[in-house]
Amino acid sequence: MLMKHTPEAVAERTALSINPAKTCMPIGAMYAALGVHACLPHSHGSQGCCAYHRSMLTRHVREPVMAATSSFTEGSSVFGGQANLLAAIENIFTIYNPQVIGVHTTCLSETIGDDLNQIIIKAQDDGKIPEGKYVFHANTPSYVGSHVTGFARMTKAMVDYYAEHDGTRNETINLIPGWVEPSDIRELKRLVAEMMLECITFPDQSDVFDTPQTGKMNMYPKGGVTVPLIKAAGNSEATIGLGPTASGLATEALEAKCKVPGQLLELPIGLRATDRFIAALRHFNGRYVPDSIIDERGRVLDIITDMHQYFHGKRVALFGDPDQLVAMTEFLVDLDMVPIYIITGTPGKNFDERISAVLGDLADQVIFKQGFGADQFYLHQLIKNDRPDLLIGTTHGKYIARDEDLPFLRFGFPIIDRCGHTYFPTVGYRGAMRLLEKMLDLFLDRKDRDAPEEKFELVL
Repeated sequence: MLMKHTPEAVAERTALSINPAKTCMPIGAMYAALGVHACLPHSHGSQGCCAYHRSMLTRHVREPVMAATSSFTEGSSVFGGQANLLAAIENIFTIYNPQVIGVHTTCLSETIGDDLNQIIIKAQDDGKIPEGKYVFHANTPSYVGSHVTGFARMTKAMVDYYAEHDGTRNETINLIPGWVEPSDIRELKRLVAEMMLECITFPDQSDVFDTPQTGKMNMYPKGGVTVPLIKAAGNSEATIGLGPTASGLATEALEAKCKVPGQLLELPIGLRATDRFIAALRHFNGRYVPDSIIDERGRVLDIITDMHQYFHGKRVALFGDPDQLVAMTEFLVDLDMVPIYIITGTPGKNFDERISAVLGDLADQVIFKQGFGADQFYLHQLIKNDRPDLLIGTTHGKYIARDEDLPFLRFGFPIIDRCGHTYFPTVGYRGAMRLLEKMLDLFLDRKDRDAPEEKFELVL
């Protein structure tokens, strides 16, 4: 009922965000750390922060998310959390025996000014980090950025701490997949393998959050990139980073630290973006594309050709994370659909330029906004003034969709009221086919629902 009170008149706001189209940095840092094999993420702050981050990820992936916390009390909030973190590192290795601890900060520890680099060095000097075990960290205050920037910082920390170049070059490429689902990472690695290439993928949440049900508890699943592989990434032939917002920092860090040439691409969602990903891989395998991938692309084209009448001219509102929005917008334009509102709460550089580039001549007709004020309240106001045919975004959009009677495609993070996103990809040609099917089902279900009796057809 609260959403029904959203006014149509849009007023400029300077000090209030309502229903932000983002969440906080530590969630992204935790998700990235869980893409390292046998890593236990550690939240350097209060218990409540860690509990929220764990619960949000658990609801999204529908798997138990393990993480530890420094459990700040009043004393550590005033005098600093060094003692808490030193004790935590020792206890975690003694009791839970991970291979790696990935530490991220919170608002509280950042406001205090804890120097995590110094604390980790002291833990090493005091013998609290066992031989062959690792601790790394990223600074992720919640009062700046978003979950995407937290993910980017933690991924960059992997490079800063571990990537090495020993003067040789291996015939491998680094794949930094950005913030995507385990199913997407699995699909990306399959495409790389189909192209007869070997890659080092990090972070890698496949076989971490999409493991089979065996009836046995395994605190550290078999998936995730190992620290030796991250070290070896410094000797790779090149790096492909997918999604500039989530993967840009790590791609640039590898190039600066280890002189590994990096190429940043948009997420391979849809036809053209996947074409560019395959073209980038062709550069390393002698310009070879197997028939299996060509056939997959042809199937996407066949669906578009067969069902184009139902996509053409449909007007779409989107909200979510920058990398997903840019790629999805391009796909919608390729389908002759018309994005009208594009909203992301994640601040950052170049979003306007990236969106404008994929919109082309449509850019002047589209309202797109990022950062402060780009929230779901603002999006709802836009929708009340000019209603689209489809809403695309995270689970939180269901309230707008219900109030405005809109078909709603769940896409991005978090999705906490549906399952399947961890198992079925949206990247690559197979992912494009899945997105086409989901959008078609929404449009055709709505057509059936709204058809008068004399126009209710068996065949559409």
